[in-house]
Amino acid sequence: MKKLLIILLFMLVHNGFSQENYLGDGPFDQLIIRGVTLINGDGSPPRGPVDIVVENNIIVAIQVVGYPGVEIEEKNRPKLKSDGKELDATGMYLLPGFIDMHGHIGGKSQGANPSYVFKLWMAHGITTVRQPSGINAKELKLLSSKNKIIAPRIFDYVGFGSGSEKSISTPEMAREWVRDNAKNGADGIKFFGSEPEIMTAALDENKKLGLGSACHHAQLSVARWNVLHSARAGLTSMEHWYGLPEALFDDKTVQNYPLDYNYQNEQHRFEEAGKLWEQAAKPYSSHWNNVMNELLELDFTLDPTFNIYEASRDLQRARRAEWHETYTLPSLWKFYEPSKISHGSYWHYWGTEQEVAWKNNFQLWMTFINEYKNRGGRVTAGSDSGFIYQLYGFAYIRELELLREAGFHPLEVIRSATLNGAEALGWDDKIGSIQIGKLADFVIVEENPLQNLKVLYGTGAIKLTESNEVVRVGGVKYTVKDGVIYDAKKLLLDVKQMVDAQKEEKNWILKQPGIKD
Repeated sequence: MKKLLIILLFMLVHNGFSQENYLGDGPFDQLIIRGVTLINGDGSPPRGPVDIVVENNIIVAIQVVGYPGVEIEEKNRPKLKSDGKELDATGMYLLPGFIDMHGHIGGKSQGANPSYVFKLWMAHGITTVRQPSGINAKELKLLSSKNKIIAPRIFDYVGFGSGSEKSISTPEMAREWVRDNAKNGADGIKFFGSEPEIMTAALDENKKLGLGSACHHAQLSVARWNVLHSARAGLTSMEHWYGLPEALFDDKTVQNYPLDYNYQNEQHRFEEAGKLWEQAAKPYSSHWNNVMNELLELDFTLDPTFNIYEASRDLQRARRAEWHETYTLPSLWKFYEPSKISHGSYWHYWGTEQEVAWKNNFQLWMTFINEYKNRGGRVTAGSDSGFIYQLYGFAYIRELELLREAGFHPLEVIRSATLNGAEALGWDDKIGSIQIGKLADFVIVEENPLQNLKVLYGTGAIKLTESNEVVRVGGVKYTVKDGVIYDAKKLLLDVKQMVDAQKEEKNWILKQPGIKD
């Protein structure tokens, strides 16, 4: 095994994965985090000061050690062993490690290697990621589990049909691929849609094997197979919202496509997608309620990824986000620009009419998601970064803000980001909340994120002090994954250096699209 890890590290270094000496601090036989206010992932209100004791990556004690504003008596605190590690987090806030349910580990087209992506994620407190199709993550998953690289824990949902020599055209071929996928160590399957008999067979086989599943219900298949069909067949979660408005149609069977529509023209695709929710049944109508109630009965998970479509309703905001200048690679910036080839770069002539339609689309979409949560449905947080001006890590925090905009209480936002994701992955006995017996995955921040989620951004939040000084506060202080402590600010500095190096190599200066001088 040791020889295999050495070979894998060599391969990753020579494929753009920057391996450095810094691999965090730990793990420890004993770790005590002192004096925090605990914001758990289960919806319970904050409490503190609390000392949290970890032994060999397992939480063994959560001890209230005093009262707010009152000096802590040392006799009331857990004792540090001679070989233990103490982390003084007095006055800080501790949350469970965040779970990104839709995270792609970079991509060749974007020029983003895994090290760049992983450090941005970890710098924002993301300790677990579900990759719904993308680069082969088998080796990275192994290295992360051994803490040999700086990376979140990886759940790999392989794209349906990936690696098959022939297109899957029969139910038996679908079942065989699903069985092979499980044998190869995948955690689940990512679907985009297929013929109904093939989807039925694949989902049935995957369900028998006890693996998870996700689906982006692409327009090419959704007229015959929407979210309800998938959920009934055994799909465990859906991404985005495609296929959901179609299940809510009550006066049509396909969306109102213009007659000159071409799916390969992404402005057509995304412009018309922004008009889908207004074609669905009205909120709280009989059909709307029936669809929601059936999904609830099936214990179906919704992973909306609001942020990845936010540029559709406000392109300038997404394009000018303040973190781009420091943390976005030139290769990514180029990928985001208007293009007929790059996926998600559909700004061929994007204007006011498209943005107004998308704003209305968001309101109707958010109404469904918030009500689904209110009725006991599971909603998770996912980012789908690397496209549409959404940057790894930063976009995940934006997703939390958009859940808040949808109507979630900040505690419900945190639950979506933590325990709900753990439940959807079948790991809620190990991660997702701070409980005795669970793994040591934590986010530690100096400011209260319930009061202002922006303090979770790597760029922090702007604040005016009592002395009239403008300062930046927040940004994650420490990310703890599997009992290993990572300095989040150091990870961001590493990312900045990667970006600076690429800028120097390409002699690149940030310019907005279409500006020549």
